[in-house]
Amino acid sequence: MTGIERYVVPASLEQAVECLQQLGEVTILAGGTDLMPQSQAGRLKIKRTLMNIRRIPELKGIALDGDVIRIGALTTISEIMRNDLVKKHLPVLAEACDHFASDQIRNAGTLGGNICNASPAGDTLVPLIVLDAEVELASKPDGKVYQRTMPLAEYFVGPGKTRRAPAELLTGVRIPLPPAGHVARFFKFGTRPALDISAISIGIAGILNQGVMTNVRVAFGAVAPTPVRALHTEEALEGKRLDAATIESVANVARDEVKPIDDIRATAWYRKEMIHNMTKRMLDHVAQA
Repeated sequence: MTGIERYVVPASLEQAVECLQQLGEVTILAGGTDLMPQSQAGRLKIKRTLMNIRRIPELKGIALDGDVIRIGALTTISEIMRNDLVKKHLPVLAEACDHFASDQIRNAGTLGGNICNASPAGDTLVPLIVLDAEVELASKPDGKVYQRTMPLAEYFVGPGKTRRAPAELLTGVRIPLPPAGHVARFFKFGTRPALDISAISIGIAGILNQGVMTNVRVAFGAVAPTPVRALHTEEALEGKRLDAATIESVANVARDEVKPIDDIRATAWYRKEMIHNMTKRMLDHVAQA
């Protein structure tokens, strides 16, 4: 934590983005469950200004906004998991949150932090991608607060790297209400799935009608430098009847689409086999639902 020259605690979104615009090098603190361990381990250097955003009301809460559910960046993983709107309309996100670290981490860790940490294995990222989530970004370049949105699938550029500009603040996530017939599944594999960083994760979503899936979304985590949408796998599944031949074919495409690496959690070969086997199992479950 050495090297900090300034500690700021803005009380509003406008104050926060004004600080980002004026102060230059700023490290943003929310829950701290990633920031503190990384800084203590020497993997991340705290910049000259540390900005605590936890008092900003615009970054909190979960609400229905027309046909979109907005989740503020400061919403904790526990709050998402317990929220009635999420459980009713986005159960796959609530399920992913239930597999997120420990109770203590879920109570402090925020959705915005999990997104901005940009880990290829981030637990909420794969379900959010298959739900067509967008991130909200705010800035104040010329005395006025500007907001822009971006599909979450396009937000990540590498491990720990995103398209957020230095003077921007991630304010929340917007998720369209799923239509009738929408199904979504999430799977995370690790030695201890709730506590460990995932070796792989899979999200599959779409509209199921008489055994046929349309508007398909498939995403994988921990098999590339970022969480990724699996476009070839989506194409193989789109408009197809979920019979045994289709499911086997889609699982083969999924295995061939990912390009994982060997690391301490799993080999590349094992990850590819897990992608094949679990994609097949998840689609079997959807077909039998």
